[in-house]
Amino acid sequence: MKVRKLVTTCEFGDCPTLYATDNDTLLVQGGVPAGHGLEIPPHETLVEIPMELIRKAIRDQLI
Repeated sequence: MKVRKLVTTCEFGDCPTLYATDNDTLLVQGGVPAGHGLEIPPHETLVEIPMELIRKAIRDQLI
């Protein structure tokens, strides 16, 4: 899989980031939330990202 960084909340270090793949999908890097009370299947996970990441991606017309 080839991955391309679309947008991040910072320029350096580990930050919430949105990536595009050559599979026509998105990958999201963010924190693992706790205490949400949801039942998530074993093959899936939740990732928490700031709304500003999505706003920036839309504003920059990346998605």
